Amino acid sequence: MKRMLAAGSGPIYQIARVFRDGEFGRRHNPEFSLLEWYRPGFTDVDLMEEVSELVCGWLGCEPPRTMDYRDAFLRFAGIDPFLAGKDELSERCEQWMESSQLDGFSRDDYLDLLMSYQVEPALADVGPVFVTGYPESQAALARVSEQSGVRQAHRFELYVGGVELCNGYWELTDPDEQRRRFEADNQARRRVGKLEMPIDQAFMAALDSGVPDCSGVALGLDRLLMLKLGLDELAGVIAFPADRC
Repeated sequence: MKRMLAAGSGPIYQIARVFRDGEFGRRHNPEFSLLEWYRPGFTDVDLMEEVSELVCGWLGCEPPRTMDYRDAFLRFAGIDPFLAGKDELSERCEQWMESSQLDGFSRDDYLDLLMSYQVEPALADVGPVFVTGYPESQAALARVSEQSGVRQAHRFELYVGGVELCNGYWELTDPDEQRRRFEADNQARRRVGKLEMPIDQAFMAALDSGVPDCSGVALGLDRLLMLKLGLDELAGVIAFPADRC
């Protein structure tokens, strides 16, 4: 889609079936439906307003509030996600996993665990909420700026009833910075013995040619329908979830 934006498509969207290896559970399925769209000239704040109108208008819920990622961790997990060291993060995560299971975890792996076990469940009680200002290491395709003394990505996620519905970015359009991030990610993967990811050269060529200033978002339609019907599991809206294929 960014290659099409570089070619002059203007505002663009698609609805597609997408796949993620190994994710299955009450609210995860390896195959799911996604609505993705991009808005040239929009910042992340502009796109959040549009997402709010679409999602909350259809669900009939109140407009979402906005909560900074850092504030959410301080409030619900009692830890600063930008300043806490790996040892402190590891100790906090040992309540859910043995220390041997945490071997090889990166700092972001620990933060993801804390988000899943402490922050997300607490978000169910605060109503619709946009979480913003993620660590730059958790938004490889987003712009970054310094806020309150730390570098934060222009990334947002919308939670309704504690369910994550979408992930959006004010898109990074600098090809040199994007290439540096891809290379840094592969260096990190090598250090922990993971398979390196090939850099998408067609995508990089599009960035080199000029992708317009834009924001984009991906919205999970199965989860949205699940909430609309008042259900608690994706199995209620998917004909053949992974355990019934």
